[in-house]
Amino acid sequence: MSRFTIVNQGGNVDTLNIWDSDYRFMTIVWEHVPVGSGELVKLCREKLGWKKSTTYNAIRRMCEKGLIRNEDAVVSVVVPKEQVQMMESDAFLSRTFDGSLPQFLTAFLSGRALSSEEADEIKRLIDAHKEK
Repeated sequence: MSRFTIVNQGGNVDTLNIWDSDYRFMTIVWEHVPVGSGELVKLCREKLGWKKSTTYNAIRRMCEKGLIRNEDAVVSVVVPKEQVQMMESDAFLSRTFDGSLPQFLTAFLSGRALSSEEADEIKRLIDAHKEK
């Protein structure tokens, strides 16, 4: 489980807990938004092996957490995928590497070879995010 702090639409700060199953569900929602709840049941059955009741419970939980909205049986997104990915990345880095990006990169790249294109892309990303 990951725990995040988000600012909801009303401007209030909330703590958000996302389980792996919630994230897998949200990935399907983000890929198909806006999506009818009936279609979402079919997608979750195909991709996650879930029953109808499991999908409807996930819709309810994610609505309660403020991640999605279900209006007239159409599910839409409140919190974009990029925001959750950023929070998940920050939580992982903090929990696993004491917040150290260099430690993460050292562990991630250990024993791996990068292509020239991958190395150039990483350099471009670093340059784009350097403090001025």
